[in-house]
Amino acid sequence: MRMITFFLVGLTVHVVFFLSIFDIYFTSPLVHGMTPHATPLAPPASRLVLVVGDGLRADSLFTPLHDGSSRAPYLRSVIEERGTWGVSHTRVPTESRPGHVALIAGFYEDVSAVAKGWKENPVEFDSVFNESRHTWCWGSPDILPMFAKGASGDHVYTHTYPAEEEDFASTDASRLDSWVFTQVKSFFQSAKSNSSLRASLLEDKNVFFLHLLGIDTNGHAHRPMSQEYLDNIALVDTGVAELVSIVEDFFGYDGRTAYVFTSDHGMTNWGSHGAGHPSETLTPLVVWGAGVQNAHRVTEPQPYNDGYLQDWKLEHLRRVDVSQADIAPLMASLIGVPIPVNSVGVLPLLYLNNTDQFKAGSMYTNAIQVLEQFKMKMTQKKETTLSFLFTPYQLLTESKQAEFIHKARILIQLEKYEDAISLCQSLISHALEGLVYYHTYDRFFLGCSVVLGFVGWTSYVVLVILKTHAGLNRHPSVLKQIPSHTLARLCMCVAMVISVFLLIQRSPVTYYIYCLLPVPVWYSVLKESGTLTDLIRSAPSLPLWKCFGYFLLVAFGIELLVVSFFHRAMLTVGLAVLSLWPFLSGLLDKAKFRSLSWFLGCLCLAAFPLMPVVGREPNIHLVTCAGLLTLFTSACYLWSSRQRAPLHLSDRQQFVSQMLHVAVCAYVPSLTHSSLQQKQGLPLLNQIISWATLASSMLVPLLSSTRLFHRLLSIFLSLTATYLLLSTGSEALFPPVLSWLMFVWINIEQEAMLAQGVSSRQELSTIDFSANIDITKIRQLKLDDIRRSYFFVFFIITAFFGTGNIASINSFDPASVYCFLTVFNPFIMGGLMMWKVIIPFIIVMCTFETIQVATQLSSRSLFLIVLVISDLMALHFFFLVQDYGSWLDIGTSISHYVIVMSMTIFLMLLSVVTHIFTSQRLILWRRPKMHFP
Repeated sequence: MRMITFFLVGLTVHVVFFLSIFDIYFTSPLVHGMTPHATPLAPPASRLVLVVGDGLRADSLFTPLHDGSSRAPYLRSVIEERGTWGVSHTRVPTESRPGHVALIAGFYEDVSAVAKGWKENPVEFDSVFNESRHTWCWGSPDILPMFAKGASGDHVYTHTYPAEEEDFASTDASRLDSWVFTQVKSFFQSAKSNSSLRASLLEDKNVFFLHLLGIDTNGHAHRPMSQEYLDNIALVDTGVAELVSIVEDFFGYDGRTAYVFTSDHGMTNWGSHGAGHPSETLTPLVVWGAGVQNAHRVTEPQPYNDGYLQDWKLEHLRRVDVSQADIAPLMASLIGVPIPVNSVGVLPLLYLNNTDQFKAGSMYTNAIQVLEQFKMKMTQKKETTLSFLFTPYQLLTESKQAEFIHKARILIQLEKYEDAISLCQSLISHALEGLVYYHTYDRFFLGCSVVLGFVGWTSYVVLVILKTHAGLNRHPSVLKQIPSHTLARLCMCVAMVISVFLLIQRSPVTYYIYCLLPVPVWYSVLKESGTLTDLIRSAPSLPLWKCFGYFLLVAFGIELLVVSFFHRAMLTVGLAVLSLWPFLSGLLDKAKFRSLSWFLGCLCLAAFPLMPVVGREPNIHLVTCAGLLTLFTSACYLWSSRQRAPLHLSDRQQFVSQMLHVAVCAYVPSLTHSSLQQKQGLPLLNQIISWATLASSMLVPLLSSTRLFHRLLSIFLSLTATYLLLSTGSEALFPPVLSWLMFVWINIEQEAMLAQGVSSRQELSTIDFSANIDITKIRQLKLDDIRRSYFFVFFIITAFFGTGNIASINSFDPASVYCFLTVFNPFIMGGLMMWKVIIPFIIVMCTFETIQVATQLSSRSLFLIVLVISDLMALHFFFLVQDYGSWLDIGTSISHYVIVMSMTIFLMLLSVVTHIFTSQRLILWRRPKMHFP
């Protein structure tokens, strides 16, 4: 198979394996076609006001000041006198969109929306707004439009400020919230003279939604402990007090308005959110007004062991915690609209101040609404599964469903309301478990197909390595192989049987891909069975103990890398072990200086995984130091190599200009940081320099000489300049230290080649990336090449997790992109952060490309070993993917598999990019010919 064909086939196989996880774990849990259900009894409220303080932590609102007063005196008085309060527990990912979907639609974000971002509904869903008569919303353009778009009809009215207002460099982000309160004030003022608007407002089942983004923006820009964040809470509290006064005045104090104040997610001390830290998942909930239980004083200890009640001085008031999705059915029951049909929330009865009959009726409606989803899911699965293979959820078979419903109705008729409520809660619990059961019904079947394909592909790659690069003794096979046409027929028959089975079950198209992919993969494996025979016959002449030792070490190394995904400190352990390699392999005697450089380089790099990923304060001085270190190492190299590899005048000019550019980029973050601290905004010149640096980072190296170290130095200077602009602290030192170690690795591999007895090695300074490879000098693979490939995978993982653990969403500080932009834009910010992760990747990839050239190996052979190692890791993570435990555990296990699979696909593409990056040259003007010495 030609290299390009093999590359495309490998890429396709890995893309399929990568996408399989989305079909197995990331499919939409939503079902459609259910009938909305509302409680038949009269609701206690005619209208509901929902106020969401975006990014507000529970402790920031509830904790009193040192003098015993509160920074939110109005909401504190509501908690102590006329409302019910508690903590709303959010789920991962703690982002604005999922949080609002849970609050208003009652389900946890459809995970198939992961790639769709903030502004679209990948799947239409029902919400409290949709079920209301009218909903008026004020706030952020990122949140409001998705609820208006998802509504049937045109009864959801949105009023948003321009997206440019969401500026992290803003002098005062609390003006976003002031804008909302001012708009609401003028809205009710205008309604007094607008008869049609007034008539609409006086109808029942209306919702008013205020989305307050100021707290979140101030938290990102200044941290949640800052005065700006805390002052913003006080401003919101004053605004809510005025809002209640305006609303009550407009409706003539009719006592028919219910109020809900909560947050979509919290925020870490370092100003980020997205993961499962308690500061992100614990949000405040305060409910008061029509139909809501008044403050309930307690004397006995409450069933919460988290210690917050004492810190918040609220031990004497009943705390009622809820899951975030429970707020949707609460709001629906207060104003008498149907619970959103996709809601998985359970009505928190302790918030209601109503008759037992109303509570039981509302709970029954909630149970029927969840059961409707279960029945729809069960029907869908039943229709697409052969009857003799269908296994129903045993706790809720059709007869048991009927029995539950009948019993609940009888209990309500007999006025045994408490028993009816208990039964309905039990029914909801079973229905929710049943929803998960049917949602994951095909998971085992799909998982087996993917694993079969995985094992087959890895086996095929191993056989290809043995056949084309291992120099095995070829023997005319004594064991007669299966004839090729017989094998093809057998595989065709298997494929036909699988297709017919999937067709009968009306399976989605993707199921055909996952189930049929293993067939051609295993056909290729069986076709290469002769290579296995050659390996067995060559076994007596192989150093078996040495082979066994190598494979044992690599297996241990792979396990170490797998563990490093959970504990970054394992990379430090791995680097400490790698630092001893020259001592253990005998290279120390042959190359003392290089061996000691390797030892020190590994130990310096080993410090980075021990540094905290998150929570560090910006330290711009370290960014400047990283710039100076980059300039120092570059100058040292140019000075030391002036004899061995003299520079052409144009190359010298380019390196001087690149070094000056690095000096500028080292100073820009310091300038930007001080400007933002003084609240003067992002200087335009800094922004122009930053974007120009980013745009030129991949082009400038192409102008330099393709001589090995000259090109590598140009790449290093160009990428480091961009990295400095994206840094806020110690991570800026990572590329210079990594590059130093990569430089030593290239040199020490030359010594390793000599130790193996390869005499025809080329002097590194004379190697040219663009020169045609002499095919006669390309050698076969040796056992030591497994070690080279493992080193590469290890350094790629270190480049990935060395400074920021991408598996944790909240490990990225938005401050790292402030040199480029400060106005909130999730896609540009996310793209810049991804580029920051990719830069160390490219440094390692270019080093690997260099080692392939320097050690006279075909690029394909080493890459195949890398492919096997990363595929074994991916298979390991596939088995570690779980759908139980905390949401953080589930999310982390899935993200690890996605990272390894993305990495494999990414490395395939990046290997092509780095080959171009190192070997191609852009000539902007004609140059006189130059001859290398």
